[in-house]
Amino acid sequence: RNCKFSTLALFFVATTASSAARAFSSSSTPTFAPRHHHQRLLLSTSSRSSGDSPLNNSVIYNTRGGSLTSFVGKKLSLSRRFSSTQIEQEVVSEMDQVKEAASKTSAAEKLALMRQKMEENGVDVYLIPSDDPHLSEYVPAAYMRRGFLTDFHGSAGTALVTKDDAYLWTDSRYFNEATLRLDADHWTLMKQGQPKVPTIPKFLADLATTHYTANSKPLKVGMDAYVHAASFAKELNEAFEGAAKDMEGDVPTTIAAIDTLDGKQNLVDSIWEGRPDLPKNPFRVHPMKYAGMTVQDKVAKIQSEMTEKKATMTVFSALDDIAYLFNVRCMGDVETCPIGIAYATISKDEVAIYCDPEKVAPADVSEHMKEAGITIKPYGDIVSDIESHLSAGKKNKVWLDNGRSNYALSRVIPEAALIDAQNPVTAMKGCKNEAEMEGMRQAHIVDGAAMAHFMAWLENAIVVEGRTVSEVEVDEVLTGFRAKQPGFKEVSFPTIAGVGANGAIVHYRAAEGSDLLKYLDRTQPILIDSGGQYEYGTTDVTRTWHFAENPDEEFRELYTRVLKGNIGVDSMIFPENTPGFVLDVFARK
Repeated sequence: RNCKFSTLALFFVATTASSAARAFSSSSTPTFAPRHHHQRLLLSTSSRSSGDSPLNNSVIYNTRGGSLTSFVGKKLSLSRRFSSTQIEQEVVSEMDQVKEAASKTSAAEKLALMRQKMEENGVDVYLIPSDDPHLSEYVPAAYMRRGFLTDFHGSAGTALVTKDDAYLWTDSRYFNEATLRLDADHWTLMKQGQPKVPTIPKFLADLATTHYTANSKPLKVGMDAYVHAASFAKELNEAFEGAAKDMEGDVPTTIAAIDTLDGKQNLVDSIWEGRPDLPKNPFRVHPMKYAGMTVQDKVAKIQSEMTEKKATMTVFSALDDIAYLFNVRCMGDVETCPIGIAYATISKDEVAIYCDPEKVAPADVSEHMKEAGITIKPYGDIVSDIESHLSAGKKNKVWLDNGRSNYALSRVIPEAALIDAQNPVTAMKGCKNEAEMEGMRQAHIVDGAAMAHFMAWLENAIVVEGRTVSEVEVDEVLTGFRAKQPGFKEVSFPTIAGVGANGAIVHYRAAEGSDLLKYLDRTQPILIDSGGQYEYGTTDVTRTWHFAENPDEEFRELYTRVLKGNIGVDSMIFPENTPGFVLDVFARK
């Protein structure tokens, strides 16, 4: 704590690590890489002075976490320079597309349209989650329905619309952002985990009680079966049944019912003009030198576990499971995630992938699938194939993880035929083989080199040149140094570069023209949370810098406490299976 600060006061708050919260190592399990198509790559030799940034000052949508796509009626020309390589692009961020669409129409107008559709379809409540049919944390633009409706674009949150009110549930990471983005005249923010804030099932159960008391009719809750977890639907039904039991008098067994509006369009889609198309980007083969295990060996291991569980079919819905299982990656379907839209099934006699044919069109991918014995089926056939498998034999059973699969898949499986358990790929991903571990090590080596170059550039800009650097420029320059490394694909998540108070904003994302944008100088610290997506692995690096020769006492005190907390957790010895939150006390002693 009393050490003398060097000119470059570099503090290692968090070690370089592959973040389980955002991704697994791409050498084994997909991590996040944004769309990278519709680009013109122009390679040219260019020289620059030592004081030049390796990137120009235009916003780099793809490397800053924006998926790239053509935008009908509007194109944005951007250029970036990585030393001797210049890449010119005509691109637009899909997230920005959604934000623009969301802001074009007022909350009042969108909610009026939603309520009109709800009335037409006979539902009292409609639920809009963040999820896609694969329950992904990050979703293609086409599934950013909650973002379109609410104008809140955090990665977690569920909107609930009634005939008179509208609510948004989100966690503590996004309380600030949601407060800023929601129209408070029309939306109520429900802060998950806070005192007196009910869960969605509890809220709806209470609403059902009030509704039945007033109308003597069940509350009809509308939802799209493909974008809600099967476990959530079960939780809702249990909450409704419990509420009915608590009511006095002659009350039916349930006072509310889920209506999935089968055969009808998702209600948000019906009011969303210009909704983006579903992505169809091709898979690429993940080489054996990085995967370390063939598809055939993975399938054989899973089939062995299926025999033990007496399962005749296993269904895989999560996109990272499928990418791992079939040794494929994809760029562009999901922002900063090298995963492609697909389902998969394994039975005794067949291994199948359900996807758009364009995803397996490249010759090497098609050959890879053929060699692995994988049958390619239409994306929309997954539900009917599950039903067909069950009808083919009375003893057939389907292994499906309800917590990682949507309600549309689960509901066609009778309870007696369902094996609801963690799917076998989850554990396989968690145990890295030697090739995967080597890929992780290599990724951190090259990423460390990029970080070293960046640190030298940053110190020179702030201390030697004495200038200020914007958070956006920090992001661009750091990405430029990563882009020079062999095997670099994209960032592993949108860079968080927060100067001063912005460092306390969870998932902060700097943008030109923003009222929050700050400039780094020698008076404030900067927190940078960033990562690189490489062919062989993924990094997630959090660092804090302060360039003052003598930071004030408050900064020393707060920083020292955070450092001691990290050391406390790092040096802990604890029993196997101890939940992470239990260790939190050692970070705060």
